[in-house]
Amino acid sequence: MSGFKPPTLNGIGPSCVGLPAGPWPTLIDFLTERFPNVAPATWLARMARGDVFDELGAAITPQQASQPPYPANTRLYYYRDVPDEPHIPFEEVVLYQDEHLLVVDKPHFLPVVPSGGYLRETVLVRLKHKLGLADLVPIHRIDRDTAGLVMFSKQTASRAAYGALFSRHQVRKTYHAIAPWRADVPLPQLRQSRIREAGHFMLQHEVPGPVNAITQINVLEVRGDLARYALKPVTGQRHQLRVHMLALGLPILNDGLYPTLTPEGQMDHAHPLQLLARELVFTDPVSLTERHFVSQRQLMF
Repeated sequence: MSGFKPPTLNGIGPSCVGLPAGPWPTLIDFLTERFPNVAPATWLARMARGDVFDELGAAITPQQASQPPYPANTRLYYYRDVPDEPHIPFEEVVLYQDEHLLVVDKPHFLPVVPSGGYLRETVLVRLKHKLGLADLVPIHRIDRDTAGLVMFSKQTASRAAYGALFSRHQVRKTYHAIAPWRADVPLPQLRQSRIREAGHFMLQHEVPGPVNAITQINVLEVRGDLARYALKPVTGQRHQLRVHMLALGLPILNDGLYPTLTPEGQMDHAHPLQLLARELVFTDPVSLTERHFVSQRQLMF
């Protein structure tokens, strides 16, 4: 395998796609089928700018991509671009960093990694660009709507050790949430259920079957008809906290997905989801010291 490693440009690393053997006469034919939402003209424009490379680091020209042979069983690197990407007017804060680890206090609305219509306006790309850390990788993720703590790995050598903390459930995570107060809901309680996709790629729901989602739920403070809750996920299913709170009749304040899906593009920056990844506690696998990080952000009743 080639040792070519494309550089990071303005915090944006290249994407990579394998080119399997198949019936495509040209590279453009394959890319058009593999990425139906990207027009052939977009690929040719990227190539004309020198933003597409083969696995040896040679730039692929529009002429090469439009003519046989199709380069089967190789890899292709390319730089994405998101035209008209909306600016997200909130800033991430670096709480801690050392040789191996970086901990960020993420604002609401800012995605952790590139996805959909967000590339530059993500925590990962912003930090790569600001700090010059081309090898930065998130160790775990939280939803774009959720604020709070996210850990990043700075070095490939220690990355697996930090990732194993999460896969082995060795990180004690505490979230805070603002939601309705109901005296008839017994607390504290351990919510255990099975969560699966709810027929829409954005949504999850509880279904019968073996448990795959466990959350410890307790109330911290009551103010009128609202309360602040402590949520401690034991497992890490997508939208687990939001689904569990909804199932208890306690939907998190300003949730744009549960119980009602808000149409894309109608995000209200004045009313963020009141869910905060507040604390992370674990034993550092490199230094073997106890780590305890606390978000500086606050929720709003």
